[in-house]
Amino acid sequence: MASKPDGIPLWWLALAAGLIPLLTIHLTFGVSVLEGHIGACIPYWDSCTSISRTGRHGTSYFIFKGTMLPAATLGILWWWLNARWLRQLGCTTRGIRWLPALGLIAGLALAAYTLALGHGGEGFNLVRRIGVVLYFSLTFINQLLLSSALAHQPRWQQAGQRLLWLCQLTLGIGILTVILNGVAPEFYSRRDDAFEWVLALLLNLHALWVALLWRHSRFRARLWTG
Repeated sequence: MASKPDGIPLWWLALAAGLIPLLTIHLTFGVSVLEGHIGACIPYWDSCTSISRTGRHGTSYFIFKGTMLPAATLGILWWWLNARWLRQLGCTTRGIRWLPALGLIAGLALAAYTLALGHGGEGFNLVRRIGVVLYFSLTFINQLLLSSALAHQPRWQQAGQRLLWLCQLTLGIGILTVILNGVAPEFYSRRDDAFEWVLALLLNLHALWVALLWRHSRFRARLWTG
C-alpha cells in the first residue's frame, strides 16, 4: 500500500486566493442591487457599474472591506508560495525571483485601494486609481512570469502554455481598451466598466487554474518541531 504524502495540502489556499476576490465583487454587486444602490444588469456586458461602485454603499461597503483586505494579505502569501512551488518543480527562470516582491506591492496596492473605497476627496480618488492600476498590472506581470516559467519546464510545459494563452487573452483585451480609448473615447467611456469586469474575471481564472496545478503537483507545507 502506497503511503500518503505528509504535510498540509496548500491547494486550498491557492483556491481561496482566486475565489475570494471573485466571489466578493459578485456578492457586493448582488447586495447593492437588492439595496437599491445600483440597478440590476449584467455588468460584463451592460457596463452598468464599476467594480468599485458595488462596494461603496450600504452593507456592501463592509462586505467589500471585510473580504478584500484579507484577500490582499492572502495574495502576498500566495505569490511568495508560488515562487517556492516553481522552484520545487524545477523551474529555474530568472523571473521567479520577482514574484514575491511584485506580489507584495500588488497586495499593498489592493489594500490601499480597498481602504480608500467609499471616501470622497481627490486624495482618496488618487489612491484608488493608483491602487487599482498597480494591482491589475503587477498581478498580470506575475501571472505572465509564472506561466512562462512553467512553459519552460518539460513536465509542466503544456499547462504553462495554456496559462500563457490566457495571459495573451488578458493582454489583448487590455490593449484593446487602450486603442478604443484613443480612437473612440465616447464608445470606450460607455463600455470601460465592462472591460474592468472581464479583466478581473480573467485574472482570477488564472489563479484558480494555478490552484488546480498546486493540487495536481501535491504542493504541501511541512511543520517541524525542535
